[in-house]
Amino acid sequence: MNYFDNISYMISHIFLMAFIFLFVNHRYSRQKTAAVCFLSFLTLTVTDLVKLSIFPDSDPWYAVITIFQILVTQFTGIFIAEKRNAKVLFIGLSASNYVIAGSTIGGILLIFTGNVPFSLAGSFFAHLAILLFLCKKIRRLCLKWYDKESLQDLWELCLIPVFFYCSFSCLAFFPQTLYDAPDNIPAVIVFIITMFVSYVVVLRYVESESNRENIYWKNVLFESYIKGLENQYHLVEQSEKNLRILRHDMRHYSAMIASLLTQEEYDQIRKLTEHISETSSDMKVVKYSQNIVVNAIFSKVMEDARSYDIDVRSDIRIPETIPVGEYEFAAVIANLFENAFNCVRNFDKEKRYVTAQIHTAQDHLLIKMQNPYEKEIFFDPVSGLPKSKKGANHGLGMQSISAFADRIGGSIGCFCEDGLFHIMLFAKL
Repeated sequence: MNYFDNISYMISHIFLMAFIFLFVNHRYSRQKTAAVCFLSFLTLTVTDLVKLSIFPDSDPWYAVITIFQILVTQFTGIFIAEKRNAKVLFIGLSASNYVIAGSTIGGILLIFTGNVPFSLAGSFFAHLAILLFLCKKIRRLCLKWYDKESLQDLWELCLIPVFFYCSFSCLAFFPQTLYDAPDNIPAVIVFIITMFVSYVVVLRYVESESNRENIYWKNVLFESYIKGLENQYHLVEQSEKNLRILRHDMRHYSAMIASLLTQEEYDQIRKLTEHISETSSDMKVVKYSQNIVVNAIFSKVMEDARSYDIDVRSDIRIPETIPVGEYEFAAVIANLFENAFNCVRNFDKEKRYVTAQIHTAQDHLLIKMQNPYEKEIFFDPVSGLPKSKKGANHGLGMQSISAFADRIGGSIGCFCEDGLFHIMLFAKL
């Protein structure tokens, strides 16, 4: 039996590392990641030999080594992962469930046939079939969920594989194994099917929530975009009306200038021309950017700033075409200004300002903003970004900004200094 168990466990560890390798986005190169997974496989295999061959009847050793193997398995996923969060832990815990299902199928075959080579081959192909099935059904969902920064980590989801694992172990191994209680085999098979279906349903639900959140933020952005366009339309309409008035009044101004020239009242002529110039300037529509989407959003931002009586000190250099998605970029600008306005809008007048430097070119993108703050700002220990104190459903704007920086290969950082909060996003494109 030790011969069967050792090889069966070795097969399980191969597919365990394969699952973690395939279902996690890598922090390191494929070669280095594969080497780490292989080293973990060797560690698990050696400890299995100690557990099953050297101390086969020692319960304390069995328990200690099993706990050690669980830690090695989960640490491997976290170590190789590009982003180390609850999602990686969920994937690692799920991997343990999938391989235990494959090894159980091998054990069932041994019970019914008594043929060790056939049972081991059946175990191998069961593992392979499960891995291929999961790659086809949920790998894309897992990687998409893993990459989705705007979604919360949802540590509660990790309880699903934990309770599946514990329930499966109680049903198939403790207090009696399937060899001692073969009547449990039908229940185990139904349990395995239930587990697979449950994972697919849960991940589909997570995907639908992600899509719903994307639609919500796109609607918010388009609402701001439309309001910005409406604001520009009204400004243009008012400017045209004022120009018609100015054209009507120009003949009177011309007559006044002619009369003043006759009287040699040059100072009065100078004052009159200055008045005409000021009137013309008031009719000019302010254009913040050549890009129509960004200009519309920034117009809405400036309208909000005027409503809060906030002084926006901006240096905006955005051409007509930009090297990133203009809607995503506009959403980042809107989120950053919204956060800044929420921070300063209740301050005294002298502290009610926001400074912004936004430059884009074909080879780089820079957003640098600062604003005063009074209350302590808490930073997330992992991301280093401000963390909302209002609860789990807040701070999504900052998560959206961080996700945008990741997508364009940029870096984002922030700090507090001399009563000012600074945030900068830079990307070399």
